[in-house]
Amino acid sequence: MKINKIRFFTILSTFFCLLWAAGLALVFIEYYSSEQQPIPNNTDIPEAEKKEGDLIVVALGDSLTRGTGDSSGKGYVGYVREELEEKSAQPVTLFNLGIRGQRSGQLVNQVQETQVKNQLKQADYILITIGGNDLFQGGQTLLDADQDTIEKLQKDYLSNLSSIFQEIRSANKEATIFFVGLYNPFLELDDSKKTSDVVRLWNYNSAELAADYQGIVFVPTFDLFELNVADYLYTDEFHPNKAGHQIIAERVASLITWQ
Repeated sequence: MKINKIRFFTILSTFFCLLWAAGLALVFIEYYSSEQQPIPNNTDIPEAEKKEGDLIVVALGDSLTRGTGDSSGKGYVGYVREELEEKSAQPVTLFNLGIRGQRSGQLVNQVQETQVKNQLKQADYILITIGGNDLFQGGQTLLDADQDTIEKLQKDYLSNLSSIFQEIRSANKEATIFFVGLYNPFLELDDSKKTSDVVRLWNYNSAELAADYQGIVFVPTFDLFELNVADYLYTDEFHPNKAGHQIIAERVASLITWQ
């Protein structure tokens, strides 16, 4: 009888352990499938119909554009929209085309898609975050890579960024483009000086490239996170939390002007 009870509880314990492991596996599968999903060849987006008096905002980029880390789900893009509606007293239509995990080479392909170009044509403002995944790559590039590797990444990135700007301008010559720079999420690590130097140079070269194009405004964010980075990071210690998204949105909104 005792043997049967022991066997029963052993089987029951094994069952719950397997159930727990299966649940944990599903969590990891869902996380990685969302953060590292393949970039689709086509983006199924309804064409924007601009109504008289409406402002149209198109947002492009990576997980920062998607709002990852913001508990409200709005992200900096959503907060910019709210600021625009409040200050302009006009309805704002937002098309958020950001894709989590996206890198600059993938964004080059995205802005060439017909449906995306149709959205861009209608835009009054275009918001872009890109480059974080090119440089950080899960943190490994900044912490482990040598200077030659970082320079190669930056060269490829700047080439892609130039193509992105050209494609956007071919679709819309008038919209103001706000290109959001990188912050350093690794400021509290021992090697923070090295990582900060890399991010600063990356931002400087990105800003210089943006300055070559009419109507592209580089939006610095490094200083926003520099003194109290832990206060503005999500639990993954990489993406901004709600407060982090809000301070980025405030910086972008402060640069938007209209007649």
